[in-house]
Amino acid sequence: MLRYAWMLQDSNMINVNIFGLLTNVIYMIVYYYYTSNMKEAFKLTFKVTILVIIVLVYAEVEHPRNVEFRFGIVVTILLLLLIAAPLIHLKQIIKTKNTEILPFPLIFMGTLVSFQWLLYGLIIDNVFIIFQNAVGFILGIAQLSLFVIFPSKKSQIKLLSKQKKKA
Repeated sequence: MLRYAWMLQDSNMINVNIFGLLTNVIYMIVYYYYTSNMKEAFKLTFKVTILVIIVLVYAEVEHPRNVEFRFGIVVTILLLLLIAAPLIHLKQIIKTKNTEILPFPLIFMGTLVSFQWLLYGLIIDNVFIIFQNAVGFILGIAQLSLFVIFPSKKSQIKLLSKQKKKA
């Protein structure tokens, strides 16, 4: 996304994406410090890094007339895959009627951020930002609705224990 922001020469997007990149680097450092499976974490990071390098090299060698559109498609696909990733567990959630496996704070904040980027896309009239964040917002709402339909068993247990303490 940072490269796309640079292509658009949009200082707001550049600043937000630099902050996001720094935040992610800090998160990864903390994650590596506490992970019990360092080898697997580095293996996955290596694969993702190779993918990012390929996409960035593509953006450099592609003709400038085509790169904004094509890179926008690539960024949109990658972003939607990231947002939709928790839905991989949909079968298990429906089977167990439990959303415990889903990261609620991450999904909630992702939905909120998608909505904000959707508004920004409308303001600057950028079809890629509008599309990816409209779909991201809808996916986020769909994922949040799973928490209403299939509440986490942990939250039900906590609620029951609080009710017993009051009684």
